[in-house]
Amino acid sequence: MDFTLSSDQAMIKDSVDRFVADNYEQRQRAELVASQDGFSREHWAQFASLGWLGIAFPEERGGFGGSPVETMIIAEAFGRGLVLEPFVPSVVLGGTALAYGGTSKAHHDLLEAMIGGEKLLTFAYAEERSRYDYGLIETQARADGDDLVVTGKKLAVPFAAAADTYVVTVRTSGGKRDPDGVTVLLVDRDMAGVTRTDYRTVDDRRASTVTFDGVRVPKANVLGETGKGLPLVERIIDAGIGAVAAEAVGNTSVLLRRTVEYLKTRKQFGVPIGSFQALQHRAVDMLIATELARSITFYGTMALADDSSAAERMKALSATKVQIARSGRVVGESAIQLHGGIGMSEEYVIGHYFKRISMIELEFGDSDFHLGRYVALGKQLAGAHSNGEARGAAHASPAEAVARA
Repeated sequence: MDFTLSSDQAMIKDSVDRFVADNYEQRQRAELVASQDGFSREHWAQFASLGWLGIAFPEERGGFGGSPVETMIIAEAFGRGLVLEPFVPSVVLGGTALAYGGTSKAHHDLLEAMIGGEKLLTFAYAEERSRYDYGLIETQARADGDDLVVTGKKLAVPFAAAADTYVVTVRTSGGKRDPDGVTVLLVDRDMAGVTRTDYRTVDDRRASTVTFDGVRVPKANVLGETGKGLPLVERIIDAGIGAVAAEAVGNTSVLLRRTVEYLKTRKQFGVPIGSFQALQHRAVDMLIATELARSITFYGTMALADDSSAAERMKALSATKVQIARSGRVVGESAIQLHGGIGMSEEYVIGHYFKRISMIELEFGDSDFHLGRYVALGKQLAGAHSNGEARGAAHASPAEAVARA
């Protein structure tokens, strides 16, 4: 299979690489980390003007008709630079929600505003007891006339303080684990009853605990069909996995490069420590892990571009997440160990890459969860194909698939 970038994709890669080189030296990034938003609004406007925010969306929605491949290219470059702007929360998560769940002109207008850089979005789905079960939702939305009254709490909502609109998962019917009864809706940050507790995360990003206390949301804000939103949630999560996997490849490639450079220059006993065979073996292990991460990210990206089977897509993205976690741990821990104490210092960049890749391991489900989901979906698909019922497996929730394994 040919993984060579097209001429347009190569131009995108070059432009993103230039942006990172010009704007994300360690000192420049530290200034952004310390700023009020934790990222640059000027950079965000530049992303919009260059078309990066709409590159993977249909042209009729204000996008440029690209694919998950273009998202992968941008995310990998952002991973190399530890870029702080909320590309994944707003574009990948929020944009996917609107692209696949938007049914009205207002929804389409919001997507166009996001693509134009006028609106920021984020995805609020994690709860205190949900862990990685996307369908375990205790935030309630009660119908009252033309509104839904939302009550509940969402944790670790990325860049909630800066986002204009939240894509929120709620329960409109059924028990807290029922696959039916899940609804996805849009909640504006400034609606009455929305409160936040903001904080900085381990990897220098921003997140919030968002509480909804009787927030009245118009029913017109529902994305997709009321009570049938779990497949949309799973689609959003899988898109997020694909993007952070590409970001992790960018992280590991820099960790590998910087570590090899250090081995060539750091001397012990009068010779570069890179001349020691044991350390050469460790560097080779890092290279292999990085290339495995790159290969599985290609696989996950291709699965995102194929809408024929939700179960096959979910299985592929779980495989991607497992390998990304394994590669990230091998490369990150080796980079720290081979650098020694300097690798953990705040002033040296290696520790910052290690923190980011450690957080990626936990985003959207850790390796244990996704290994279980991969096995469960594999069993379901095998049984469904043998019975000629592949569609039945496609609509099982991750929690149901894991529980049945």
